[in-house]
Amino acid sequence: MNYSDTIAWLFAQLPMYQRVGKSAYKADLSNTLLLAEYLGTPHTGFKTIHVAGTNGKGSTSHMLASVLQEAGYKVGLYTSPHLKDFRERIKVNGTMVPKRTVSAFVSKHKSFFETHSLSFFEMTVGLAFDYFKKEKVDIAIIEVGLGGRLDSTNIITPEVSVITNIGLDHMRFLGTTLQQIAAEKAGIIKSGIPVVIGETVSETKTIFQEVALDKNALIVFAEKSKKASYASDLKGSYQKKNIKTVLATLLILQEKGWKVSEKSIKNGLLRTIPNTGLMGRWQILKEQPKVICDTAHNKEGLQLVMKQLSLEKYDALHIVLGAVDDKDLDTVLPLFPKEAKYYFCRPDVPRGLKVKVLEEKAAKFGLEGEVYLSVKMAYKDALLTATKSDVVFVGGSTFVVAEVL
Repeated sequence: MNYSDTIAWLFAQLPMYQRVGKSAYKADLSNTLLLAEYLGTPHTGFKTIHVAGTNGKGSTSHMLASVLQEAGYKVGLYTSPHLKDFRERIKVNGTMVPKRTVSAFVSKHKSFFETHSLSFFEMTVGLAFDYFKKEKVDIAIIEVGLGGRLDSTNIITPEVSVITNIGLDHMRFLGTTLQQIAAEKAGIIKSGIPVVIGETVSETKTIFQEVALDKNALIVFAEKSKKASYASDLKGSYQKKNIKTVLATLLILQEKGWKVSEKSIKNGLLRTIPNTGLMGRWQILKEQPKVICDTAHNKEGLQLVMKQLSLEKYDALHIVLGAVDDKDLDTVLPLFPKEAKYYFCRPDVPRGLKVKVLEEKAAKFGLEGEVYLSVKMAYKDALLTATKSDVVFVGGSTFVVAEVL
């Protein structure tokens, strides 16, 4: 199979959570362990950092990768979902896995995948670990896909585990309370391995402390850090919390003997985007009118993004908004400003929420606007309508942002 055939097969053959939802979620690590054994346990061939959390795990993973690259290490980076290209999920020193590597891996192991009905995520994790081992990376930053305890990435024994925060997201899989979700994400805490917690609330802190005590794992709460503030090229104000998490994680690595200088930390944080190719985090796409996109899509993430949006100066605000069908609209729609003009649209994925449903629900919260057949049409009309002194914001879903990048 060539690359396009391979990607078509990966997407069509088996359900993928990001596209189809619950039917793709497998609460079991047996297939991942089976695949790892079949591939020769590649995940044991390199050092790792494991990153979980409701919000901020992508930004935190990319910042860590950037700093370690600046320190001279060969760094693997595994994240999800991708925005434009499947290969964004698997990078070494910021360069995406080659197309021929993806094609060769799937072609070589396709019969095994089919025989054991492996999920999209299991195959992708196998590809990432196999590639990082062959590339002889010094360390790989591994972002959890969903949850933690039963996530396909949770077969690694990292140098340090990281849990950025806990919010009410993916409740159909992880539980309906902060405590239940915290317990799932705490599943990445390993025996004797330090864990950094980015943010806590009273309901989650005790969960982490209990699991860490049971596992004899050192626990560090990054939010207590008094360390000097650092600048980053990731411009969302919410990144300040993620930076604290990154700094606490790097301190543990330094204590373990990893050579990371102050200069590498400063440069790494300032060069995250060029070093890793991260997109969609308070990303400025255009000036006059100023166009901002952000992939925040749950209550905790959107609260921070809407707060920052309220600080922007503009004559009028235009919001291109779409969502997926499992989103709790009653919790997220009240966060959006009533004075904005809305351009409602449906992201082009099977889980995309019907635009009329979004429009009707939004109207109940005083959000008014027009309905569009596609994200591209909504975005185009917003640009045509906005004046040079207006602001256009694009968001509500990772998939909406992906279609304007």
